Amino acid sequence: MKELSVENLHVTIGGQQIVRGLTLRVPRGEVHALMGPNGSGKSTLAKVLAGHPDYEVTKGKVLMDGENLLELDPDERARCGLFMAFQYPSEVPGVTIANFLRAAIQSRLPEGEELEATDYYAKLYEKMELLRMDRSFTSRAVNEGFSGGEKKRTEILQLAMLEPKYAILDETDSGLDIDALKTVAHGVNSLRGPDLGVLLITHYQRLLNYIVPDYVHVMVAGRIVRSGRKELALELEERGYDWAREERAEPALR
Repeated sequence: MKELSVENLHVTIGGQQIVRGLTLRVPRGEVHALMGPNGSGKSTLAKVLAGHPDYEVTKGKVLMDGENLLELDPDERARCGLFMAFQYPSEVPGVTIANFLRAAIQSRLPEGEELEATDYYAKLYEKMELLRMDRSFTSRAVNEGFSGGEKKRTEILQLAMLEPKYAILDETDSGLDIDALKTVAHGVNSLRGPDLGVLLITHYQRLLNYIVPDYVHVMVAGRIVRSGRKELALELEERGYDWAREERAEPALR
């Protein structure tokens, strides 16, 4: 089956266990929201999936379309179709967005194959129009002097251009006002389809008003304690996370 599969994952950093037996499956074509209080391990999971070297997987496995993701370096994971949108995107002074994206796409091509400039810019402008972005945006250095909303829109443009199989969006709504939130949500929704699986990590239900997930998972103390449809997010909004802290037995995901 075409899915991102996390099975009984245990993760430590600096000797401290953060993820404790987490199981999660995100099939292609679906959007799954991962919610939970601060310190529950949501961003740790995202970093482990992306291949951050500071985190040690002590047990469990992560498969992407059946391939062992944990055996691959971060760049290999990206080339295989995994995308990570960061909570705090880094600035890359002196490198324009256009050149940055071109280099990223070129790196995915077979050795010796060159990316045609006309094809590249045609696709770039098509995706920018889809995301309602002005073309002048591409001449700016990556994230340098950008507002929070501009940084997140740049991340979504990368997602649109790279066309991964799976996208992990870590706190994409962090620091966004309502207009920026709507713009980012429009971008994600425009990219939804049968070839893309999305893991949307967020604290708040408000993002899910604009990006309606197929499934919602609640993460507490390093594991999934409850899963359900979009209505679960509304229940979290109403009741908070305290009730979930008492439900440590992980239920079936379907």
